[in-house]
Amino acid sequence: MIKIKRAYDPVASNDGTRFLVERRWPRGVKKTALHVLAWRKDVVPNTTLRHWFGDNPKKWSEFRRRYFRELGVHAEVLDPTLKLARRSRVTLEAM
Repeated sequence: MIKIKRAYDPVASNDGTRFLVERRWPRGVKKTALHVLAWRKDVVPNTTLRHWFGDNPKKWSEFRRRYFRELGVHAEVLDPTLKLARRSRVTLEAM
């Protein structure tokens, strides 16, 4: 199971294994306070793709296609996280 929450939210006992999925570290949060197993910068959309998308719902299908293509390039980072999520709870944290 995969759960998503904000990195600024407090740690919860039901979070399971936690990963930060952001390009930048959350401002004002100490690394010791976040309690993440790993920082997965490579599984978030690249800056060019995010800017192109611009939260435009009309671009969602194309954004999704491009993003999944990107994820394929970083399978070595993503696959272990997905395997873990099949066995236990995983929380992906973003800003």
